[in-house]
Amino acid sequence: MLEGLGRTQQDLLNALLHHAGGMSIDELADQLAVTRTAIRQHLAALERDGLVLRGETRPTGRRPEQLYRLTEHGKEQFPRQYQMLASVLIDEVADIIGPDALKTLMRSMGRKLAQDREHQIVDEARIVQHMNQAGYEAQVFFRAPATPEIVAHNCVFHRLAAAHPVVCELDLALIGALGGADVDHTECMVRGGNVCRFKLRPTEAPKNG
Repeated sequence: MLEGLGRTQQDLLNALLHHAGGMSIDELADQLAVTRTAIRQHLAALERDGLVLRGETRPTGRRPEQLYRLTEHGKEQFPRQYQMLASVLIDEVADIIGPDALKTLMRSMGRKLAQDREHQIVDEARIVQHMNQAGYEAQVFFRAPATPEIVAHNCVFHRLAAAHPVVCELDLALIGALGGADVDHTECMVRGGNVCRFKLRPTEAPKNG
């Protein structure tokens, strides 16, 4: 977010946000009341971080001016209300179909996400790879030999799940579908835990006779 940037860089990104077609170094220097050299340095840093890119050039009658504009990543540094929209949607869906059907829907979504990632059952290490691609900061942890658990240090839906605990069903269905087993959610950040801890429940072998 913008808070991680210096004041001048924040002002620079804000200026570009209001000029979707792009701005030149001279225009930015004038608007921000800083030198062209400083603008060049800040643009280079922001371009390196993927927040700004070089857009079109603009004819001036002399040397064309290079315009700079925000990347999509740069635009995402400004506040977005995905959380609000998701929360309202969940409330509305719950009112329409009821809490039990909402839980079923969350599980169905989790299984669909799993199918989009794998077409066969995988182990905990592979599940963790998929989770980390989504930002869970997960790892396989062994409390005892041959007893792996998945520990996630970041709940990617934390604020949403805190308001709507049913969202956790999506995680459980995703992990369970990838691992081909039911999942025990032995620790949960939404319920006050320090991490989210998941354990695939071994499938019981069929009894003879």
